[in-house]
Amino acid sequence: MNFLETIKKNKEKMLADMQGLLRIDSTLVESDSPEAPFGEGIRASLDYVLALGEEMGFEVRNVGNVAGHIEYGAGEEILGILCHVDVVPAVGDWKFPPFSGTISEGRIYSRGASDDKGPTISALYALKALKDLGFEPKKRVRLIIGTDEESHWRDLPEYFKECEMPDLGFSPDADFPVIFAEKGIMSLDITGITPSGISFSAGDRYNVVPDLAKAKVSQDLKKAFSIYLKETGLKGDYDEEIKIFGKAAHAMEPKNGINALVGLSEFLGKHLQDPFLNFINENLTDSRFKKINLDFSDPEMKDLTVNVAFLKIENGKGRLGLNLRYPINWNKAHFLKEFGSIAEKYGLKLEVKSDQEPHYVDKNDPLVKTLHQAYIEYTGDDKTPLLTIGGGTYARALKKGVAFGPGFPGREEVAHQVDEYVEIEDIILATAIMAKAVYELTK
Repeated sequence: MNFLETIKKNKEKMLADMQGLLRIDSTLVESDSPEAPFGEGIRASLDYVLALGEEMGFEVRNVGNVAGHIEYGAGEEILGILCHVDVVPAVGDWKFPPFSGTISEGRIYSRGASDDKGPTISALYALKALKDLGFEPKKRVRLIIGTDEESHWRDLPEYFKECEMPDLGFSPDADFPVIFAEKGIMSLDITGITPSGISFSAGDRYNVVPDLAKAKVSQDLKKAFSIYLKETGLKGDYDEEIKIFGKAAHAMEPKNGINALVGLSEFLGKHLQDPFLNFINENLTDSRFKKINLDFSDPEMKDLTVNVAFLKIENGKGRLGLNLRYPINWNKAHFLKEFGSIAEKYGLKLEVKSDQEPHYVDKNDPLVKTLHQAYIEYTGDDKTPLLTIGGGTYARALKKGVAFGPGFPGREEVAHQVDEYVEIEDIILATAIMAKAVYELTK
């Protein structure tokens, strides 16, 4: 079966459908409405994908307006393909409007282009290619669409109350060739009182490196700020507020961004006494906890990392948010005890807000081997090693699930960043690889 040629025949319609989904602003908006509990945009995005599936002749189901699925095939076993249509906020200075789905120079630019709206449409068209070729899966294939992956994961628990857990599956929300393990994800809050009198605001999501930090202080620090910018190479502005501009990135690898929060904390900490600024400057200026000897690394899953995600100081109260990505065999209890003790020295309190354990599937499992072979068949690349990541995908919601595409080795990481995009040539090839993988897993 020539999956790539079949997909290329549907290329224009696939790209148009992708643009249609990308043009919906599906940033989380909390709501009391049962019709759209995560906001009208997220509900519209879910409806959009389900409507496309129905139009293609698949069975579709909406589960509580928080998730849904598109089903193809028959059998006792279920192969799940888990995607999501919610996105992180599109802050920053974009070259094209972030919800425009603009095509330029072989790319589609939009928030969600790579994470995860583009791959959602790609997965749907992989199923369409199989259907168009007359293939009848011996398992039920379910494209499961979630709506709260970027925030609190409240969607899948509700979905699995009504629908069976797939026997195996993958999430096209990361990279090729195959990601067989994902780090644990822990979010921490550091809270307390500060007498410094400053107002500070940076970041709003645990899983994004903040690209803007701003503060109001009573002192005139313009000259010192100008010197600091020259010394560090950071960009900033000093008007009614002191601002530093960084670079957003996914929290799974903080080194890919430039943390504006840490930068502004470092500057202000040289001139002001504040428990939050002191805590950051003395303990959190590197993303590996090496400064305080709480670093850890695993041979397969690599380093423990921390993203200094947000800081709000107002009216003498502060809240600092941290996002940790941790490997297997990490002594969590020891870390929390030691790190909590450090916070207490500044008069601050540590609280664990959420914690997802690491996810691991053996590299020799038939699922991993089948997916890997589908990738090799279409790329010829049998050299790139199988991967572990600091990101968290819906694969970890399955008893046996891995992340599989759509990013290719060597490509720029753009998820959660300004000017997020997907290469059109790449997403077409990724669709063919997914079609081949589904075929092999369900024939």
